[in-house]
Amino acid sequence: MANIKSAKKRILVNRTKAARNKAIKSSVKTAIKKVEAAVALKDKAAAEVALKDAVSVISKATSKGVFHKNNCARKVSRLSKAVNSIN
Repeated sequence: MANIKSAKKRILVNRTKAARNKAIKSSVKTAIKKVEAAVALKDKAAAEVALKDAVSVISKATSKGVFHKNNCARKVSRLSKAVNSIN
């Protein structure tokens, strides 16, 4: 355990940030799973609605610094491609 006051504060701050990042990553994964589930059922309308929500959640995660912008772009691209492949 740290003895220095600033080190103790860093531990607390890092714990808080880790919890926030974990919650954001979890919400992104959930949004992605909803899109993939709709694609698996070949429900184009539901997939498009889920995609819109997922893009929003992913973009917010990127703006908060949880994901790199290229990672965000790759996730959105793959989801869009999956939704567009439904006939």
